[in-house]
Amino acid sequence: MKAECRVIALISQKGGAGKTTVAMQLAAGLVARGHTVAIADLDPQESAVRWAESASAEAPFPARVRALQGEGAALAKEVRKLARLASIVLLDCPPSIEHPHARAALDLADLALVPVVPSPPDLWSARAVERLILQTIAVRPQLRGAMLVNRAQRTALSGSVIEVLREFELPVLRAGFSQRNAFAQSAVIGGSVLDLGKAAESAQIELMRVVDAVLAEMEKGR
Repeated sequence: MKAECRVIALISQKGGAGKTTVAMQLAAGLVARGHTVAIADLDPQESAVRWAESASAEAPFPARVRALQGEGAALAKEVRKLARLASIVLLDCPPSIEHPHARAALDLADLALVPVVPSPPDLWSARAVERLILQTIAVRPQLRGAMLVNRAQRTALSGSVIEVLREFELPVLRAGFSQRNAFAQSAVIGGSVLDLGKAAESAQIELMRVVDAVLAEMEKGR
C-alpha cells in the first residue's frame, strides 16, 4: 500500500447493518472533502458495484468502485492496485466475520468501522465483530477500530442500546447516521445524499459530520 493511501474496512457480522450504504455515503463525503476514493466491493452480492452502476453517465458516482475476489495474498494484491489510484480505499466486506474476505480486510485496513443499528440483535452481533477486531489489533497494533451508529431513531430503545454500545472496548465514533429516507433515495440515482439538493440538507450535514469524525479517527492512528 502506498504510504499516503489509507484503508478503511466496513465490517459487520449480519446483514441489515447498512454497511454498503455507509460505504457509499462515506465515499462521496470523502471526495467532497478533497480525497480521491476507491471502493473495493468484497461482498459476493456486489451491492456497491450495482449502486454505482445505477448512476447516469452525466453524473457518475464520484468514487471508483470495483468488485474484488480472491483470497489471501491474491486479494491483498488487488487491493494494493486499487490503492495506487486513491488516497483512501474503502473495503465493503461481506456481512459475516467468518468470510475470508472480512478477515483479509482487517489485515489490510488502517481503520475498521462497524456500522451498528441500535437494536439488541445488532448489539449482540457487534460484540462478535469487536472480538475479532481486538484479536487482530493484538497482532497488528497499527489497526484502529470504531463503532458507527447507523439508522438511529429517536426512541428510548435506540438510546438505551447506544448507551450499552458506549461500554464496549472499541470507541463509538463521535458522529453517526439517523434513519432517513434520503440515504435510501440516493441509491436509486446511484449517488449520495449530496446529490439530492436542499431537501436532503439534514442528511448532508449528518454525512459530513461522520466524514470529519472518520478522518479524525484515522489521524489518531498516524
